[in-house]
Amino acid sequence: MKYDFTSVMDRHGKDSIAVDVPEKGGPQGETREGFDRIPMWVADMNFPTCPTILEEMQKRVAHPAFGYFSPTEEYYQSIIRWHSVRNHVEGIKPENIGYENGVLGGVVSALNVLCSKGDKVLLHSPTYIGFTHALTNNGYDMVLSPLVKDENGVWRMDYEDMEKKISEQHIHAAIICNPHNPCGRVWTKEELVKAMEIFERHQVWVISDEIWSDLMLNGHVHTPTQSVNEYAKMHTAAEYAPSKTFNLAGLVGSYDIIYNPWLRDRVNKESSLCHYDSMNVLWMHALIGAYKDEGMEWTDELKSVLSDNVNFAYDFIKDKFQGVTLSKPEGTYMLFLHCEDWCKEHNMTIEQLQRKGVEYGVLWQDGRPFHDPYGIRMNLALPTSRVKEAFNRLDRYVFNAK
Repeated sequence: MKYDFTSVMDRHGKDSIAVDVPEKGGPQGETREGFDRIPMWVADMNFPTCPTILEEMQKRVAHPAFGYFSPTEEYYQSIIRWHSVRNHVEGIKPENIGYENGVLGGVVSALNVLCSKGDKVLLHSPTYIGFTHALTNNGYDMVLSPLVKDENGVWRMDYEDMEKKISEQHIHAAIICNPHNPCGRVWTKEELVKAMEIFERHQVWVISDEIWSDLMLNGHVHTPTQSVNEYAKMHTAAEYAPSKTFNLAGLVGSYDIIYNPWLRDRVNKESSLCHYDSMNVLWMHALIGAYKDEGMEWTDELKSVLSDNVNFAYDFIKDKFQGVTLSKPEGTYMLFLHCEDWCKEHNMTIEQLQRKGVEYGVLWQDGRPFHDPYGIRMNLALPTSRVKEAFNRLDRYVFNAK
């Protein structure tokens, strides 16, 4: 490969919550002496980012003034070109693109336009923990429609349940996670069309979180929610960011694409009310560097590495971890494990299981806040050698300990 996805990067002391968590008495638990800690919890990557991002940022840092600024034409054209090449979406104009200090900020801004405080909002469960916090903190009532697994273990939307809850509870806004976090489902055009038919019948507005849309695994293809029909295009606020793709979460920033001028104007107004929802100049240059040709090449190599990691981890779990179930992710770099049978067979709580993993240096994430009482979420965006080391430890010391 042209880019480095194999070196083990030392992130200690470099402002990373992924690795700089307390080793004694911290929320993750304690780790035995002799075991280093492998970061597999928070959703950022343990790879160095694309070199063109650093080049663009360094060029800007070389100029010694950082005053007020406006987004440049190059910034807008970088986004428009990225979506044209990567997602085959044409017709995006600069006026369709808005800024938010993070995707969750975009979700809340759109909800504040479309809903009244206390309104019910439809989401699928398992549910990204950020949605739970953002909606609860802002006074919205989440109504969860559980995803269900088909006979092949693939997560599916329960359309009957969605429509029943929308109708009976007078819901006027829904959040779609496309691809889905934490389950890793990549929704097909047919699935999105069927969901949109329900939303249109009941005049439901949609907020589509597409922050993971660049990270398709094993040949899966992203379908932008707004692209499936005219109702979707004109009734959806789509939220994007390069942060997951290029490991830029610490720079803060995201953008939305909204075609409906009524919604666009009002979301822009809502976003402006705090006065400080505006981009950082270095974030703008990072995006420009990310969305170059080299960034596309880098992303393709990343997807290959992530696909290999997911394939290894999925096969390993299915082969060796009796009583643990999961669906194979089609996108993202996260695994979502359901450990109920294993916990009951071994007379262990999910918290005890999680702490046992941390005891042997595997920092994974509690899945209960994602609305699975026996869930664990795992990040596979790290060198394959570290993924294999983590699963060998889980096999030897945790799930199959003698």
